Amino acid sequence: MDNVTTEIKLTQYSHGAGCGCKIAPAVLEEILKGQTILPDNKMLLVGNSSKDDAAVYDLGNGTALISTTDFFMPIVDDAFDFGQIAAANAISDVYAMGGKPLVAIAILGWPVDKLPNAIAQQVIEGGRAICVAAGIPLAGGHSIDSTEPIFGLAVTGILNIENLKQNNTAKEGDILFLTKPLGVGILSTAQKRGVLTPELLPVMIEQMTTLNKIGEALGSIKGVHAMTDVTGFGLLGHLIEMTDGSGLSAELNYNALQILPGAKDYLTQRIVPDATYRNWNSYSQQVKFEPGVDVMQAFSILPDPQTNGGLLISVQADSVNEVVALLNANGLSEFATPIGKMIQKGEKTINVLP
Repeated sequence: MDNVTTEIKLTQYSHGAGCGCKIAPAVLEEILKGQTILPDNKMLLVGNSSKDDAAVYDLGNGTALISTTDFFMPIVDDAFDFGQIAAANAISDVYAMGGKPLVAIAILGWPVDKLPNAIAQQVIEGGRAICVAAGIPLAGGHSIDSTEPIFGLAVTGILNIENLKQNNTAKEGDILFLTKPLGVGILSTAQKRGVLTPELLPVMIEQMTTLNKIGEALGSIKGVHAMTDVTGFGLLGHLIEMTDGSGLSAELNYNALQILPGAKDYLTQRIVPDATYRNWNSYSQQVKFEPGVDVMQAFSILPDPQTNGGLLISVQADSVNEVVALLNANGLSEFATPIGKMIQKGEKTINVLP
């Protein structure tokens, strides 16, 4: 790109960033309340009746179609990186169901009077690059002239029905794993404020562009009872969706969580995404902190909005070794330590332990 386009910082053209653009959970619940009663469809295995990552439709031959979409405003300044991140984040929903992505189409909103077309082209190129990495075509799409830049994908996937993983099927006694560190919302906020140190930028980019491919393999492990990807509602929000949907509570070992380099340092400078406060306000009444937990730090880490975050996995105890072996084989050995477990429903939904 020319000097003009390389000097443009995309995050300055959006009021939100990545999955931090999500509508607050409490507000979203109000919006989604509807009066129209939809007819039953026995082929729809996963739909509006649950808060899952994607819709799943039974094809009648032992396989099912997965359908999902995700899009947001820039979380990084570089156009190509933005395209990669948005694409990886959208494809993640298919992996979170235990499926295999098949094809994607692009969703692009562009302020054509503010930003050069060459930058939009780089966004699309980033999306194509991630689709290539996932082994799927970017087969088309739709674009509009919008006030802020927006990019994402609608993705179609497939799975064997017996491998379907949902976020509301955890069992009491299950052990919890998370396949990526937390804190990307904090680092992205630091970048938007112009204080992110140069050595942390590639760390942040790698986190958000790494595909959650292991989800497809996890789908074949019967002892994986439930799975979801951690995105805009933070670990706290997505774990609460899992516990509430399963009729359980959870113990979360705070010190077992992996946190991105630099994130804790930026917290001391009060660099926290606005979405963190929205998330916390939605979930705070369901959380109990046990003595020994750094509550002020945990308050900012647990609801931190993640973009293309890791997979949250609920595994029966006798399948833990199988999951750990899979994590190790896929270069994820640092995430082979459990972060908590599912327990009988209690007064609070999440008990945060040191």
